[in-house]
Amino acid sequence: RSAGAMAYARSGASSSIASDETVHSSQQADCVKFLSNQSKLLARYFVIGGAAAGVDFSVFALLYSGLGWHWFTSATIGFLLATAFNYALSVYFVFTSGVRFARRHEIALVFLVSSVGLMMNQLALWIGFEKLQIDVYLAKVCATGSVFFWNFGARRYFIFRAR
Repeated sequence: RSAGAMAYARSGASSSIASDETVHSSQQADCVKFLSNQSKLLARYFVIGGAAAGVDFSVFALLYSGLGWHWFTSATIGFLLATAFNYALSVYFVFTSGVRFARRHEIALVFLVSSVGLMMNQLALWIGFEKLQIDVYLAKVCATGSVFFWNFGARRYFIFRAR
């Protein structure tokens, strides 16, 4: 070893580098754990969102095609029932209820966030069906897909985020 390397080692600088590497490694592990947890939440929400979309589509089809109701009313009722269904499953399988708000406030916030989602849904459905003249069910699929990430993000980072 050179004299400079020996002085460097005696100064404790090498242990500082090792300490920095340990901190960096720990930060990387925390980041990987965070991303893994987010992916798991998103995957569970995707499954529950798919089930809720099934409720939404079923109610929509029943009211629109089965009973001849207007698409706007049918879509609104289907969306609201799907939101209630989604909330019930989400607090059991995806999010922890009551981490930030009292349950009644949480439910109100879910429906407030969902009202924005409903506006997005109705706008996408209106553009697709009324303006672009695509099949109402294809427009409904597009509308539902466009709202999925809004609902997840708003619920995950606003309503169910830890204090």
